[in-house]
Amino acid sequence: MKRLLDRFVSGASSASHTKPGDLGFAKPAPPKADDEGFFATQFMERPEHIRATSAWTARALAVGAHALEPLQGLELLLKAWGSDALMASLSNEDRRKLPDHLDFISVPPGRELIVQEEKGDYALIVLEGLVAVDRVQPTGARARLAEAREGDVLGEMSLLDAGARFASCLTLSRCSIAVLTSGALDELAIEEPRLGMALMASTARRLSLRMRQLSARLGALLTAG
Repeated sequence: MKRLLDRFVSGASSASHTKPGDLGFAKPAPPKADDEGFFATQFMERPEHIRATSAWTARALAVGAHALEPLQGLELLLKAWGSDALMASLSNEDRRKLPDHLDFISVPPGRELIVQEEKGDYALIVLEGLVAVDRVQPTGARARLAEAREGDVLGEMSLLDAGARFASCLTLSRCSIAVLTSGALDELAIEEPRLGMALMASTARRLSLRMRQLSARLGALLTAG
């Protein structure tokens, strides 16, 4: 997170020398998964040298993504995040700049947007539809962690720390998605630090809430055991 903030601090500093100028994942119905097995294996990772890397351009082709009209995507994003205080504080001019840094796409059901253990260069905001978030265990069984809905964010941890994906994300219905790549994040840090900070602060809030939910689930399991 410090590295992320450093991006925007340095971006804001550069901008000052040029021109003046709650949502978390809804709790899904628990699938038939081995919770004890999940928590016993959740931190087992593949060696660094055998992890694959998936850029958004490659993943978009793999999932059959179709581009949405920028204004349509922006409308869906503002609807999904309209209650967020930071996003609501943005001027109309700032909001109109969002499509310059985000890709808006539609994806059919049954497509894997994020693959566990891959290193990716993007995060996703669900604008419409339903996405399963599963942890695939060494046995091949899938433990359902959550089902992402409108306004939820996927893959932000890897976007922030460049680490491997913690879970796989599969579309359960046709979904509309906003895509933020690491390259676009760097552009925001340099060109629009205020807009970028608002976007990433909103994302960080959702990440914090989801980690609290996972921690509570783990605590309940340990207590029951």
